[in-house]
Amino acid sequence: MAQSYENAGVNLEAGYEVVHRIKRHVQSTERLGSMGSIGSFGGMFDLSKLNIKEPVLVSGTDGVGTKLKIAFALDKHDTIGIDAVAMCVNDVLAQGAEPLFFLDYVALGHNVPAKVEAIVAGVAEGCRQAGCALVGGETAEMPGMYADGEYDIAGYTTGVVEKQRLIDGTRVSAGDVLVGISSSGVHSNGFSLVRKIVADKGLDLNRIYTELSDKQTLGEVLLTPTRIYVRPVLEVIRQLDVHGVAHITGGGFDENIPRILRDGQGFSIQEGTWDILPVFRCLEEWGGIPHREMFNIFNMGIGMVIALPQEQAAQAVAILNANGEKAQVIGQVIEGNNEILTINS
Repeated sequence: MAQSYENAGVNLEAGYEVVHRIKRHVQSTERLGSMGSIGSFGGMFDLSKLNIKEPVLVSGTDGVGTKLKIAFALDKHDTIGIDAVAMCVNDVLAQGAEPLFFLDYVALGHNVPAKVEAIVAGVAEGCRQAGCALVGGETAEMPGMYADGEYDIAGYTTGVVEKQRLIDGTRVSAGDVLVGISSSGVHSNGFSLVRKIVADKGLDLNRIYTELSDKQTLGEVLLTPTRIYVRPVLEVIRQLDVHGVAHITGGGFDENIPRILRDGQGFSIQEGTWDILPVFRCLEEWGGIPHREMFNIFNMGIGMVIALPQEQAAQAVAILNANGEKAQVIGQVIEGNNEILTINS
């Protein structure tokens, strides 16, 4: 035992225990192309196992943000890893890529093996949902860097797409239909504002607010994991002529849909074509936020948007719904400035 290091606040034995605890979670994510096991200096993946002629690798990295503060307050850590995976894999999916592997980074002031296992179990669950392998990661114990009981988590993923199937928005055209796929809640964006509203209103995370939910506490609603759209959206991409995919993250509709548009294009969204979840209605009321501004902050019940020809819209909706999603046509691409957003109540 490195007693001097332990005297400085780092418990190497706890680190070894974490590795032992998480092995089964990591193994549960193995897929075609997986190589090696945790404990190596680098995670490996055999790209030659995939039948791809001109592979383009698409990578993404992200964290969970201040949603972590809700997890700390509730001492609930088994879903936050799903968020870390979702924020990365949904981004590479937006370019048509299938996520292949994932790595996580957990940094904390004091290593509590059971807590780290819960976090990594969530990461593994997210990887299983996305169909990607958890090939490695890092747990960094850094005394003095984090308040007692707090930590940070970030993730990284690499996906692959055939070069000819890359989705980069260049084929999006005026008249294309926008199919929206429902979100599971706030996902992992806007939580600095969410937490301010909770604090300013003196809301109790452990209380059930009937206007929000008759079964879940406020904290449980806010901790609902980000939805992972990989499998159903890839199915649409395989079968139809998808021109663009937008992951609705920070900045809501206003900042994310224009990322798939070209100069001279805009979009029109028809409010009322999808269900705005109660959590957004409550945040708007509790925070006194202008209704229009909500669409520039939150996903408002739509986690991903697909642009494709109008004649394929019904088929896209049917594929998504058959794969467990709730999808609907919510608008279209129009001619005009790419910052135009029309929301009609």
